[in-house]
Amino acid sequence: MARSTTHWAKASEAGSILGMEFLLLVYRLFGRWGFRIILIPVMSYFYLVKTEARRASRQYLNRVSSKTSSADLKLSSFKHFLMFGEIILDKFLAWMGRIGKGDVVFEYPEEMAAFEQNQQGGVIVVSHLGNNEVCAALADYLPKIRMTLLVYTQHAERFNSMIEKISGNSRIKTFQVTEMSPTLAMILSDRVQQGEYIIIAGDRTPVSGQQRASRVNFLGGKVNMPQGAFILAGLLKCPVYLLFCLKQQEKYHIYIEKFSERITLARGQREETLHRYVQLYAERLQSYCLKAPLQWFNFFHFWLEDAVPTGSQMTNNE
Repeated sequence: MARSTTHWAKASEAGSILGMEFLLLVYRLFGRWGFRIILIPVMSYFYLVKTEARRASRQYLNRVSSKTSSADLKLSSFKHFLMFGEIILDKFLAWMGRIGKGDVVFEYPEEMAAFEQNQQGGVIVVSHLGNNEVCAALADYLPKIRMTLLVYTQHAERFNSMIEKISGNSRIKTFQVTEMSPTLAMILSDRVQQGEYIIIAGDRTPVSGQQRASRVNFLGGKVNMPQGAFILAGLLKCPVYLLFCLKQQEKYHIYIEKFSERITLARGQREETLHRYVQLYAERLQSYCLKAPLQWFNFFHFWLEDAVPTGSQMTNNE
């Protein structure tokens, strides 16, 4: 089978954005249970129409199943799609300030205390696992913290405009980019020096191609994961944190880990060092995927060994 050549950042957004707007309206009119009732036919449509997304979901869930001995997972692609819809709503609720202190559980309290006391700023590496828009809640509980979210999706203007309309949090800004340039690095360096945190995803290959990606092991196969977060951290000479937010028992569990005090990319060892950091990140991502397997939302061809035919994709703007 031929591999899909459509990059995740170029996938059409129209249907997904309209669907998000519709589901948000349903929630506002009928609440969470009304939303869940409507979600079933909406996601059934996506499940039937988005052939490549469905196939990619199955490949991912098969790999997760091979890494766990639990017989209670009962994973299915349709449940995966439904969870995607649930998390989309949760993302909007986070930006709308509807997540209360009682809804959030901060894991690793020692790490959280060190993070809160850090005055330097830094890089926070996130992923498409769970609901990282709960960073908005994190900013609410830590009022001195300001964040800039780097958005790589080329077609995300409408999604970002939706966020701006509903967001009540002025300490988190979105910054749309296509590649890391010296000018951008200078802007971000100034922000970090002022104590700000730069949020960047670590599990999507770069818009500009594969040349800034490392081939690493992930869930029993080879994948290309971007070096961008770690190149940025090396340029900014600042601490690096990993942040995961998983929905467990109707609460948002925030896991924040100190990944590195500073990343140094020595001349002559740059690629080897970057590969090592990307592999370490992939191992941490895998660990959290196994905690909540239905909450990783990469609905496109990912593993180099798995051939996926060209077809329609589910857009991931989250």
